[in-house]
Amino acid sequence: MAKWLVKSEPSECGIEDFVLSAGQSIPWDGVRNYQARNFLAQMSEGDDVFLYHSSCAQIGIAGVVTVVRGAYPDPTQFQPD
Repeated sequence: MAKWLVKSEPSECGIEDFVLSAGQSIPWDGVRNYQARNFLAQMSEGDDVFLYHSSCAQIGIAGVVTVVRGAYPDPTQFQPD
């Protein structure tokens, strides 16, 4: 089992979103940075992920979540916005 660090803005996908969706998965889409996408592709089911919040009042690790599915093509990749 690997451990990962991912950054997210709380307004986009924050730890509260994971708490509110307990028992359901949240897709991690919209990643456009090549290196970040390479790391996402290496994540496996069961890996721990430290969720780092930036651009907010309390910057830092907000919580730990678990990968529930391996990488898949981003359904938003061809959306112009």
